[in-house]
Amino acid sequence: MATSTLPATITARRTTIAMKMVMATTGIVFVLFVLAHMYGNLKMFGGQAAYDEYAHHLRTLAEPIAPYSGVLWVLRVVLLGSLVAHVYSAFYLWSRAQSARSTRYQVKKAVASTLSAKFMRWGGVTLLLFIVFHILQFTTQTINVNGQYDSPYRRYVSAFQPGVWWVFVIYALAMVALAMHIRHGVWSASQTLGWTGSATARRRANLAGYVLATVVSLGFILPPIFVLVGAIK
Repeated sequence: MATSTLPATITARRTTIAMKMVMATTGIVFVLFVLAHMYGNLKMFGGQAAYDEYAHHLRTLAEPIAPYSGVLWVLRVVLLGSLVAHVYSAFYLWSRAQSARSTRYQVKKAVASTLSAKFMRWGGVTLLLFIVFHILQFTTQTINVNGQYDSPYRRYVSAFQPGVWWVFVIYALAMVALAMHIRHGVWSASQTLGWTGSATARRRANLAGYVLATVVSLGFILPPIFVLVGAIK
């Protein structure tokens, strides 16, 4: 009986490791994306011409070799595929963790990481809902806040006016969730990829998580704050 269950156990462990690798690699893709996206949003401080030009160049990348918006659509497909893989692997690992808590030892082992793991799950759900809202607002313009504008800059400014403060609240809460997700995600990915083999490496991974979380969340929320207070018009 032990012989027959061994292959299944090994397969499950290998699948778990593979899912953790998927989580780590897709997580790196998302960190690179949010850093680039944050940099683009900071163009708001350069004024309408700078921001609109940035938005236009995203659609003309690699022209004339690539068609208009061609590279942008490739990036969207890569991000969508990474998102599906990230969510699927997260759900698989969560299901495995739930099944593994059938013995006392495993329950005790999981206690220390319960709060962090729970926030990663619910924080991930929060970010997923926010991404849908963000796309509907700024990409498809299905959700209109203070009217429609051809200018990406005007669209951004109109979205964070004091009269629609609830939009700012949504973004602020999403940035809190993003910061915590990045902090824990960088640490988890570093462990999965074998970058925490020493005490020094663990400290560096932990510091990197905090630094990235702080930089990204502040970089994203600063332009809406300046719009809200009237410094960006």
